[in-house]
Amino acid sequence: MLVEIGLCLVALLVVFISYFVHAWSNPKSNGKLPPGSMGLPIIGETLHFFSSHSLYEVSPFFKKRMNRYGPMFKTSLFAQKMVVSTDPDINYKLFQQENQNLLFWFSGSFTKMIGEEKLLAGHGSIHKYVKNLLLHFVGAENLKAKLLPEMDIATQRRLQIWASHGSVDVKDDCGQMIFESFAKRLISYDTANDTMKLGANLKAFMDGLISFPLNIPGTAFHASMQGHKRSMKAMQDIYNERKASKVSKNDFLDHLLEEMKKENTFLDESNAVKLLYGILFAAFEATSQAITLVTKFLCEQPDVLAELTKEHEELLKRRVDENSPFTWEEYKSLTFTHMVINETIRLGNIAPGIFRKVVKDLEINGYTIPAGWIFMAALPVVHLSSDKYENPFTFNPWRWQGKELNSGSKNFMGFGIGVRLCVGAEYAKLQVALYLHYLITKYRWSLIKGGDVVKKPVNMFPTGLHIKIAEK
Repeated sequence: MLVEIGLCLVALLVVFISYFVHAWSNPKSNGKLPPGSMGLPIIGETLHFFSSHSLYEVSPFFKKRMNRYGPMFKTSLFAQKMVVSTDPDINYKLFQQENQNLLFWFSGSFTKMIGEEKLLAGHGSIHKYVKNLLLHFVGAENLKAKLLPEMDIATQRRLQIWASHGSVDVKDDCGQMIFESFAKRLISYDTANDTMKLGANLKAFMDGLISFPLNIPGTAFHASMQGHKRSMKAMQDIYNERKASKVSKNDFLDHLLEEMKKENTFLDESNAVKLLYGILFAAFEATSQAITLVTKFLCEQPDVLAELTKEHEELLKRRVDENSPFTWEEYKSLTFTHMVINETIRLGNIAPGIFRKVVKDLEINGYTIPAGWIFMAALPVVHLSSDKYENPFTFNPWRWQGKELNSGSKNFMGFGIGVRLCVGAEYAKLQVALYLHYLITKYRWSLIKGGDVVKKPVNMFPTGLHIKIAEK
């Protein structure tokens, strides 16, 4: 009898597993789904998505599926059912204008960080509200009046420290330069007295940002979540202390506290703290990667460095006083520098894609993406397409000659597009331009070790980027 019961249970288990696997592999839809495979149950095709590849090649994950299924396919990543588009026309159409059917979505630990709050993943009036808040901080007027002078000082100070040491790992240290000026203006954080270790914990969170969401000790995701927990506590403590003290520091946190007093605000305490954290993270991660990548490319491309040096030396000649602070007008005049920045973003592909959650069934090119699924625009595939760019794996800033440099296009969405153009894009570009200006005009430097980039799918520098540096 026991043997018979056991066999029945095994049979039931086999039936259940077979049904689950079949249901996973053949998801339901009210229309026709794009071709593709859902991979293994739950895990999906995430492991292949994280497979290592060179900076100078299209991800094998995308390449294999594009060859098999075409420019749009279904898959499962991060335990989420997903449709991926490598088609620039589709991506441009969906992101050029506000789309009420698509909400912000972030993978891995970043989703845990922002939660499901509509303020941080919103659209329509909520998106406009948040955008206006951020423009108050990183918009052109505040950049010129407040952020630029402090960014200038922090950049010069950090480069002086590098030169005093004789050598530096740019990958590890450039984040400190960004953190110093940005955190001061954001929350009046004193990096000289970093008792909360906010910067270190933010970096720990960043290092495991896009990883399989397995939260057990020893995994990258677990380390990331621990860093997030500690840095969020530090941010909450800063918020609580400021709110209790009622002493104005003339920073962005003061502005948020004033916003929360208004009658029709979307802000509450939880969202305010997460918004502060998200802004700090975005500046820290994207800008430090861009600086590391542009340094690497200049080490490898002496002709680009020569042209860049010429532009910045001509800028110095136009000044009455060569040692005057870097100005907004000078930043805007540096055409070749902006071409270098765009090319760095195009080839470096700091973000593996743009993710959106589908609110209700979405019809695209005869296919239906069901509500609850994730839509991913695979921007690197477009940025590295030989159909769109000649010799796409060559770092060539001259390819931007005569082209629009400050807004997105169908074939370049490194900073977003349309109403979703990144609010912090100007800040990031200004910080990179400042760094290049002082590095080129005041220092001699050369690569001594490292510089290799592995994408998994974000950029990783396994041996760092070590330069020898000294004052001219």
